[in-house]
Amino acid sequence: MNSTAALSHHTISVAPMLDWTDRHCRYFLRLLSKHSLLYTEMVTTGAIIYGKGDYLGFNEQEHPVALQLGGSNPEHMAKCAALAQERGYDEVNINVGCPSDRVKNGSFGACLMAQPEVVADNVKAMQAEVDIPVTVKCRIGIDDMDEYKDFARFIDIVATAGCDTFIVHARKAWLQGLSPKENRDIPPLNYPRVHMLKESHPELSISINGGIKSLADAQEQLKYVDGVMIGREVYANPYILSTVDAEIFGDNSVQPISRRDVVLKMQQYIEKCIARQDDPYFKPWHVARHMLGLYQGQAGGRIWRRYLSQNGTGKSPDPHLLMNALEAVESAQQEINDYNAQKAANNIS
Repeated sequence: MNSTAALSHHTISVAPMLDWTDRHCRYFLRLLSKHSLLYTEMVTTGAIIYGKGDYLGFNEQEHPVALQLGGSNPEHMAKCAALAQERGYDEVNINVGCPSDRVKNGSFGACLMAQPEVVADNVKAMQAEVDIPVTVKCRIGIDDMDEYKDFARFIDIVATAGCDTFIVHARKAWLQGLSPKENRDIPPLNYPRVHMLKESHPELSISINGGIKSLADAQEQLKYVDGVMIGREVYANPYILSTVDAEIFGDNSVQPISRRDVVLKMQQYIEKCIARQDDPYFKPWHVARHMLGLYQGQAGGRIWRRYLSQNGTGKSPDPHLLMNALEAVESAQQEINDYNAQKAANNIS
């Protein structure tokens, strides 16, 4: 078993996911894993520099946490990196993987794989301003630029600029003809290409992303690369993170938290959010929506999901939403236990 001292937080990380990995989600996920690296949703440099809201806020409990930036102007990226370091982020990541129209039109995301020199200029500018790591998340290729030599050229140019950590989504991105959703599924996974990259660049830290469904999948990938980034599976079934610290990071001092204790701690978190009154639009649903999969595969899981969905989105927010949902789940579980006990007793008699 590996020791935590020998492992980077990149060994297991949770992917940046638009509209999903906000500060409430990250607080929730941190309860499940002490060591996994968490990423913000992608935030554009324009939003940070010109927007009216605070796009860099996070909870202290979220560490280690990385900010993912969308942009391609070195001056703006450097300024935002400096702000990220000032606010306490542990890493700043450049988005060179997202294929959405918003990204394409803004000249950032996956389209930048065709412009490695631009990415390299951004890396240099950002590293000149900060001491925290500047990393890159990319694809294995885009459109017709999908040969290994194209991929390796991109990595070589950006690495020469000073980036030593890459998180690679093991699919190409079709910027013409496929929607962002389709780009997450239709282009085939090509894990061997990422493995080849690590083999030819042992000096770089390479993490793999895309299609990882379990910790067993992650363990298999860690035979070939330095880290595994998990996205949609964590969102759909977040409790898989509960054993990461022991099984992947080798930290047996951390006992997995029970689902019930997660709910109790998140209820306290909701109450603190309400008491702070720093967000006039806050509703318990803003937290609960990230917890729909907590009881995935468990007795009462459908009841949990249905209760939150039906009672969390109304006009009159319920401050005790999580506790009421927990009561419904535990009531259903007790009924199942009673039924099974009665059935066993009848079989004996």
